[in-house]
Amino acid sequence: MKHKVTLLPGDGIGPEITEAAKKVVAAATADIEWEIQPAGAEAIEKFGTPMPESTVESIRKNRVALKGPITTPVGGGFRSVNVYIRKKLNLYACLRPCRSFEGVEVPFPGIDLVVVRENTEDVYAGIEFEKNSEEVKKLSEISKVEFPANCGISIKPISEEASEKICRFAFEYAVKHKRKKVTGVHKANIMKYTDGIFLDVFRKVAAEYPQIESEDRIVDNMTMQLVKKPQLYDVLVLPNLYGDIISDLCAGLVGGLGLAPGANIGDDCAVFEPTHGSAPKHAGKNRINPISMILSSAMMLDYLGESDASEKVVKGVSNLIREGKFLTYDLGGSAKTSEVGDRIAEIISKGEFAEDVL
Repeated sequence: MKHKVTLLPGDGIGPEITEAAKKVVAAATADIEWEIQPAGAEAIEKFGTPMPESTVESIRKNRVALKGPITTPVGGGFRSVNVYIRKKLNLYACLRPCRSFEGVEVPFPGIDLVVVRENTEDVYAGIEFEKNSEEVKKLSEISKVEFPANCGISIKPISEEASEKICRFAFEYAVKHKRKKVTGVHKANIMKYTDGIFLDVFRKVAAEYPQIESEDRIVDNMTMQLVKKPQLYDVLVLPNLYGDIISDLCAGLVGGLGLAPGANIGDDCAVFEPTHGSAPKHAGKNRINPISMILSSAMMLDYLGESDASEKVVKGVSNLIREGKFLTYDLGGSAKTSEVGDRIAEIISKGEFAEDVL
């Protein structure tokens, strides 16, 4: 079956790792027709915006997109394109699997964690007020708290509706993928009216899935647990900010962001992308690890119902890492981005899979 997929190469290192992923997907014999659309720096030059409406409409029409990383200016300029896409298309669930591969030196072998992050609320909703603004003065009056001089304010909305959707997504994922436990992560001991809602909803949803073990953890304790005994955890479900932080921590446990794929999923469409950023200082040098992008494409194939092709891609990555000849600098090697993509494609095309891989 042919699938039409929107492709956003992105900027920085995006085009290089996207090209590697395309080669691997082709080798897995998935029938994909790519519809290439601009986003990021290229789009600003041509359209005056980092995310043209035509690009959004392409994703909405095709319902699936593979996206390279896009640069977000720090402290100024446009807000994150990633956040914009998630809000515009209501991609409420961010899915970030983190598993260790044989051949990567890590403190805890055999890690297989999945982070499920709420994507639309929390401080990432972008409700902020500048220092000395009228809004800050009004908020001071309402809260009866005298804010320090030159104080900016960020508001953290957490709703029952969004919490219910993300918690249910996590438990449904656990059922579908034969996972055993879901852990809800929060700071409800301090933020009783926001994280308190999230925790309350988590417990109510968990009660509907008695076959899945459930528990909750305070977020600061969760970070300690993950660096001491990550093998005790399976699926983690978290509000937006905690999910962003914890997913990077989990990526570090399995070898870094170069091995961390991701997906943003809604009821109507999904966008697949690596967890890492655009690393503009490395752009054009053909040295960045493309595996996170390649694994994101495997997640995309699985979402499209191409489970055999998805499995080939993951096995190809596993075999490449195990043989250790074509690894980029972050994994202790000197291979180029293109060489990694070419070798994984070759492994898949020739069926050079070790019998015990995965």
